[in-house]
Amino acid sequence: MSVTINLPALLQVGAGAIQQLPNVMSELACKRPCLITDTTMVALGYAKTITDILSLQNIELAIFSDVMPEPNDTSISKAVEMVAREHFDCLIALGGGSAIDSAKAIALLATHGGKMHDYKVPHRVILQSIPVIAVPTTAGTGSECTKVTIISDSATSEKMLCMGPGLMPKAAIVDYELSLTVPFRIAADTGIDALTHAIEAYVSKKANLYSDLQAIAAMRLIAPNLIQACEHPDILEAKEALMLGATLAGIAFSNASVALVHGMSRPLGVHFHVPHGMSNAMLLPAITKYSLSSAAEKYAQCAVHMGLAEHADDIDDCHQKLIGFLQDVNLRLEVPSMSAYGIVRTEYENLLNTMAEQALSSGSPANNPQVPSKRAIIALYKDIYA
Repeated sequence: MSVTINLPALLQVGAGAIQQLPNVMSELACKRPCLITDTTMVALGYAKTITDILSLQNIELAIFSDVMPEPNDTSISKAVEMVAREHFDCLIALGGGSAIDSAKAIALLATHGGKMHDYKVPHRVILQSIPVIAVPTTAGTGSECTKVTIISDSATSEKMLCMGPGLMPKAAIVDYELSLTVPFRIAADTGIDALTHAIEAYVSKKANLYSDLQAIAAMRLIAPNLIQACEHPDILEAKEALMLGATLAGIAFSNASVALVHGMSRPLGVHFHVPHGMSNAMLLPAITKYSLSSAAEKYAQCAVHMGLAEHADDIDDCHQKLIGFLQDVNLRLEVPSMSAYGIVRTEYENLLNTMAEQALSSGSPANNPQVPSKRAIIALYKDIYA
């Protein structure tokens, strides 16, 4: 069976890759860029770095720096108007997943009009928009290599999942040196997010040989380096491995889809404002354990590829080592319990039915090895809180 693979047209990878931004723009025949970023990137001086690099080539850069952490249709509206009015020919997305997701949505709406809800799943975005050059500064979302963007509906708080080849960035610059100043909490949450992408892509019902190879490579890079890269950010080899692993995990899940962890994670973000990577971390050990029996060999291979087990090990031993590692990651990287995060149990339980329905409607649970019923999702939510 053949599969369709979507990738950026150009990837610039490695230390100092950001210096190649003018060449990347030239490859895309772009001359009038607009930077899409947030105030943190401005404060840290990364936006100035971009400005300085382009000014050496006499390229003027406009800047929109009001990206919000969980972007919604209202937060991007001013940027959409600005990009459409000024006729920029490319967007440079600098930051984490929020900046890159925002840029994808801004490019789409500024080019083709409409509202964000017009493009949400099951609609498939095939329209090509002005190029997005994604420059991630966190090792996590993989959004620089995905055909996905998530923008919330400001009226309903729904996290609208939008997908299609038209949302794939035209280029990505993956320079791990841009991730060296990321705070511990963000590094931990985004790193676990990347690991979740790799695992879920590998066990997804939509997995294929190509996505499997990307997921395996991602697991081999992320698992041995995740804790070290967060606890000791001065170990450059670990930061580099984590950054590349996150990109490969993005390629994997973009071409295989995520599964139940992501399906149940999004409602936690909507209702309790838990950062996406953190909510994945809260869910990952328990949902992995729930799913083991339906993809026993693949989960065992996850443990092997992550360096936790040997090929000759018993499948049950591999499973125990995998679950133990995921629990240890949460402990070492200080992932809070739901109650410690401030989620009130009564409020949580009152929303179980709604969250289960939202998880199912996202489509992601259908890709899980063990496809859950609504009742099963509610039971998982209860168990994970406890």
